[in-house]
Amino acid sequence: MLNPVKNTKVYEVIMEEIKDIVKKGELKSGEKLPSERELADKLEVSRTSVREALKALTMLGLIESKHGEGNFIKSNFENSLLEPLSIVFLLIGSKNEDIIELRRIIEPEAAGLAAKNITESELRDLKEIMKELNNSLDAEICAQLDKKFHYKIAQASGNHLISTIMFSISSLIEKYIDSSCIHNINKKVVKLQHEEIYKALESRDSKKASEYVKKHLELGII
Repeated sequence: MLNPVKNTKVYEVIMEEIKDIVKKGELKSGEKLPSERELADKLEVSRTSVREALKALTMLGLIESKHGEGNFIKSNFENSLLEPLSIVFLLIGSKNEDIIELRRIIEPEAAGLAAKNITESELRDLKEIMKELNNSLDAEICAQLDKKFHYKIAQASGNHLISTIMFSISSLIEKYIDSSCIHNINKKVVKLQHEEIYKALESRDSKKASEYVKKHLELGII
């Protein structure tokens, strides 16, 4: 399961060892890692090195520490990409348009998948979000509900990588872009397009769902 570590950059090798047992399925989502002492004994390293590795894996979003319980493989990875993406976004001087372009690539395909995989419960959730969005006059609330609508479609795709990426993109939008700009667009148009997307999903029409989301994003809605 675990191999002794012989390397000057000890904590990096420990990280790779832990990631390797996850890849092999020896540790699954939500399961508890061995204690620091047990890891140190099996890997033949110091507990300080183990602690550094666990701290780095926590920052990467692979594990989480629960006070008084120990370290666990994360069971929810939705926000795992947010911090790395935020750092990259700032360091390489990305523009707001880069986020929009990424959405235009991912979301139509996600909608196509969602049309095949969406559940009745998820359809009801979408309908409720649309109802709240149509009834609200508050710009910030509407922006949050629109974000929720699109994220729900990503979840309905059944692809966890897509929903994780979409969560991170939505969070970047919230962090770096003025979300109230959605209301520079005719609300009636937004409502009609949401209804088109919903009906395509409801009728399990992948092609139309993808086309309608693409058209919707071309409005400049974020």
